[in-house]
Amino acid sequence: MSDNTQPRLFVTGATGQLGRLIVRELLRRVPASHIVAGVRSPDQEVIRQFNADGIEVRVADYAQPDTLAKAFDGIDRLLLISSTAGRERVAYHQNVIKAAKAANVGLLAYTSLLHANWATSGLADDHKSTEASLRASGQPFVLLRHGWYTENHMPSVQPALQYGAVIGSAGQGRFSSATRADYAEAAAIVLTTDGQAGRIYELAGDESYNLADLANTISAAAGKPVSYQDLPKAKFKQALTGMGLPDVVAELIAEADIGASRGELEDNSRQLSALIERPTTPYRQVIKMAVAEA
Repeated sequence: MSDNTQPRLFVTGATGQLGRLIVRELLRRVPASHIVAGVRSPDQEVIRQFNADGIEVRVADYAQPDTLAKAFDGIDRLLLISSTAGRERVAYHQNVIKAAKAANVGLLAYTSLLHANWATSGLADDHKSTEASLRASGQPFVLLRHGWYTENHMPSVQPALQYGAVIGSAGQGRFSSATRADYAEAAAIVLTTDGQAGRIYELAGDESYNLADLANTISAAAGKPVSYQDLPKAKFKQALTGMGLPDVVAELIAEADIGASRGELEDNSRQLSALIERPTTPYRQVIKMAVAEA
């Protein structure tokens, strides 16, 4: 450990939407000198922003193993934020796991997927493979299995207001979503708390809802009719790409709906709110803000 009182903490993907929030949460709990932000490229503006808070920045590119070996030197606990790289995702994660083991990192935390152990959607496959790699490594690890992010529904708000419909492929499937800020707080707590090795957290929002509920919430907030239209996966994905979303993102969202239709994104254990010691952010609150800003 880096000293007798506080481990050295490393956050990969620290410039991403989730990574930035986790770094901010860590700053509330530990001295900045114990936090290291991992970035893919040495962007000077990003480095200046982190350095202004007293945070060291190191280049840690999942695709460049040599950068990882150097970046993880002297690190006690490391958070591997799941890559969005598509086909290369598992290989990139394995690069991080190997480098962390070589650097003798004491604990590796991974942002996996809710119910990854039994989920059958394509969305879960890479997470299952990464979890298997962690187990095979023999390295102490903790799994933070994330449910759906409420913010992922935000791109649906404007089209719903324009056309009077929320589209999807989830049927009556329910989402126990939470905000990125909720998940970020949980990650910071796990990284700064002893005794986490071997734990598996199924992290999800306190309240579940289906896409008809989502449509009704948008309708109530906007004061205009909005309904839910269920589509076959292929048509839903086509609609998403037609809105300008990259193919890989459209596939992810469509697969998530299929998973939700099978109950894979619903969870009533409330492990997230127990971990952060407060209720998770209500999805209706997030939707109302999105409608107000639309």
